Order: sequence, then structure tokens, then C-alpha cells
Amino acid sequence: MRTVIGIRSNSISGSVADETSDLTPTVWFDSWRQLASVLSDENRDLLRLIRDREPRTVMELAELSGRAASNLSRTLRNLETYGLVRLHRSVETRAVKPEALATEFLVVLD
Repeated sequence: MRTVIGIRSNSISGSVADETSDLTPTVWFDSWRQLASVLSDENRDLLRLIRDREPRTVMELAELSGRAASNLSRTLRNLETYGLVRLHRSVETRAVKPEALATEFLVVLD
């Protein structure tokens, strides 16, 4: 799924696009630095891995990605705050299933 990204400027002089436009950002960042951190090469690879392999748990994703489960959980929670990942929590098993909500990005600048 393609997600439109915007960067908030300190002085917003108008909207980036009108509300009916396909170019209206749905995810906002405060700076280029923040965008680069969240959408790093590693994190974009992780989103594609989730989309392609559909891991059933974060532990399975840790094995697939070669990343430590604790660091991976922190990354996934951060991606979830931006609406790029949904974490489905099972009440019975306490397992968490990651779902990638975005794997393609379009950055709109004003």
C-alpha cells in the first residue's frame, strides 16, 4: 500500500493539497531527520519482510530478520505510532502479530 508522507513546516502557509487530492499526506513528520530515522533502509526492509513473509509473531519476525526481539519490538511500536504497522495482540497467548500497513511511500513537499 502506498502512503503519502508530509513534513510539517514551522510556518504552515496553506495546505499541501486539498482534502480530495490523492497527494494529501496521511502521515506527518516534524523534520527530514525524523522521516529518515523512521523510514530508514532497515525499517523499509522490515516492512517489506512483514508484507512478503507474513510472520505470525514478533518472535518469528525476529528470526526472519536476524534482529533481536527486544529491539524489533521497540521499532515496531515506533512504526505503529505513525500508522505504518498494526500490531495484533492475542489475549489468549500474549503473542503479537505484526501487519505492514505501508510499504511504498510518496513524500509531498510544499
